[in-house]
Amino acid sequence: MKEVNIRDVKENFIKLISDDWALLTAKDGDGCNPMTVSWGGVGELWGADTATVYVRESRYTKTLIDREDYFSLCFFGDEYRKTLSFCGSKSGRDVDKIKETGLTPVYDCKAPYFAQAKLVLICKKRAKLFLDESGFIDKKISEKWYSDKDFHYIYFGEIEKVLISEE
Repeated sequence: MKEVNIRDVKENFIKLISDDWALLTAKDGDGCNPMTVSWGGVGELWGADTATVYVRESRYTKTLIDREDYFSLCFFGDEYRKTLSFCGSKSGRDVDKIKETGLTPVYDCKAPYFAQAKLVLICKKRAKLFLDESGFIDKKISEKWYSDKDFHYIYFGEIEKVLISEE
């Protein structure tokens, strides 16, 4: 992996997050726990390059991100679609996702990431907001996406490091 400036990344972040998905990862004791995300964004906020991620209250990863100061977003090639699907459908409370997927965690940054990733964002948590039905102007959003009332928290992370695979 080599470090690059976020402004030199040529990929479309909307496509990367929404279509290709990413693994949101935080430390979990001596290890880590990845969670697949397909909602989020990358832009500028509060004078810093920032990534936003959305994590439901019920997710195990939420407890880890709440505890840690850093998280990573890892983007992969198409050959990892099954891995991302697995990490989005299983809970770290019940299964060791690293063992089950064969992903190789790397711990040389402030947040763990994966050697197989093609692009990694290392983010310092800066803010967290709770998104519940009172915030929706269009009430159809709440009806469609939150019928179970399992609302999201929005995490804002300052992008401190960007890594790209050299392969």
